[in-house]
Amino acid sequence: MSKKGPSKRPSQRPSWDEYFMQIALMVATRSTCLRRQVGAVIVKEKRILTTGYNGAPSGLPHCEEVGCLREKMGIPSGQRQEICRGLHAEQNAIIQAALYGIKIKDSVMYCTHQPCLTCSKMIINAGIKKIFFKEDYPDPLASEMLVEAKVDLIKLGGKNA
Repeated sequence: MSKKGPSKRPSQRPSWDEYFMQIALMVATRSTCLRRQVGAVIVKEKRILTTGYNGAPSGLPHCEEVGCLREKMGIPSGQRQEICRGLHAEQNAIIQAALYGIKIKDSVMYCTHQPCLTCSKMIINAGIKKIFFKEDYPDPLASEMLVEAKVDLIKLGGKNA
């Protein structure tokens, strides 16, 4: 009798980019935002450094508990982000790195949504070199600044932004 090795079947493993995006999507499930659930993962050399999701600062009531001020005021998506009690997923991922002394320079970010202007400026100054995202966000200046700073912005499942 001869021993057969493992059966050969087409690989069903996700690519690294798909893998990290799936993790970002899972991270987003922790979000407490009433408008949109966003997750972010910062990766370097195929290793996860930090994660973040959007929601109120630690220890403060979540929008789920106190309501959404932006919604009450009728503020459209992509505008007046300073009128929000929550932090964005990208901000929380960068803050986690700072809090725990993790170097994120030259890393890659996987985010469920294209970063806004504020997050884009933080990403640029943090030294993140590439962003993969899944969903668009209505903030053209953010994209322009990332391009100007030579941060690659790549939409998974679509063309480069």
